[in-house]
Amino acid sequence: MYLILEIEYDGTNYSGWQRQKNAITIQGEIERAFLEITGSAVSLTGAGRTDAGVHARAQIAHAELDEKLGIAAEQLPLALNSKLNYDIRIKHVIYSEEKFHARFDAIAREYSYTIVTRYSVFDRHFCSHIRYPIDRDLLLQSAGLFLLKDDFTTFSKRNSDIINNVCDVTVSNWKIIDENTLRYTIKANHFLYGMVRSLVGTMLDIARGKRDATEIASALSSRDRSLQSPLADSRGLILEKIFYKKNLL
Repeated sequence: MYLILEIEYDGTNYSGWQRQKNAITIQGEIERAFLEITGSAVSLTGAGRTDAGVHARAQIAHAELDEKLGIAAEQLPLALNSKLNYDIRIKHVIYSEEKFHARFDAIAREYSYTIVTRYSVFDRHFCSHIRYPIDRDLLLQSAGLFLLKDDFTTFSKRNSDIINNVCDVTVSNWKIIDENTLRYTIKANHFLYGMVRSLVGTMLDIARGKRDATEIASALSSRDRSLQSPLADSRGLILEKIFYKKNLL
């Protein structure tokens, strides 16, 4: 029996998704809520291990159970949300007899990253404020550099859990939202640790004249992390959607 959840959260006050002994995390808080309402320990597996400060609009997680919990699926979101802070919401829950793994069954993931060129207190949790001038045309053009299937080791943080460093990026573009706001969207079959923030940091360096777009192909092929730009701030990053062959939710 599988329990499948769709979750949204503001990651500002959390040390990422994954459970940690001495830190407050999204996974840890939801598992605590399960224990409080059912009296049973439920171990969740998330589709993506978002970093500290990163948000999710539609994180997917699952738990493998011996049998259904004593609460109907349609009642679980309300019950769990009553035990969670308002920056974590359980959107949907289903029970499924069909074998399912939130992480390994995913065929693609989509992230967004939002930057603002003028600070507003209302943007501070979900946008990264860029304090230096950028060339918007260069920024928009730079997204095409990563629209490919390649080894993205250079633009990632080291993570021993990741075996395959080749990512097939099928969407990579910036959109001008308004005169002060730009949003980057990227979709790929999978992502390396810190990859999106690394790519955004690199594109911002191109847009501010600190890097030349012509060197990116060489940096990719080198598989050398010392060639990446500083990672962009986590607060602008949102896990938007997880894609599966069958939409169970």
